[in-house]
Amino acid sequence: MFNVAIDGKLHGCDLVKLAVNDLVKDERVRERVSIIQSKTKRPVQFELTEHTCESVLTWVKSSEMFACRFLFPSRFNDRPHISTRQYGRIVRD
Repeated sequence: MFNVAIDGKLHGCDLVKLAVNDLVKDERVRERVSIIQSKTKRPVQFELTEHTCESVLTWVKSSEMFACRFLFPSRFNDRPHISTRQYGRIVRD
């Protein structure tokens, strides 16, 4: 999570909403990613380092990620991804 946050320089609200499809296509991690920022509604592009690409691919192929749409899924069934509050707690701790 932190590697993607550092490489992308994304706000927490955009980071937690990253979908697997935003970063991975055909079982390969994209080196250049483009998303729409939620606050400004503008597209932003960023590149992932080789180390981050390897970490993302390992995470996506793990058993915890089976059939998950978002890169950072919630443990609660009624929420698709972690909240910005949960992300803040992870960063703080």
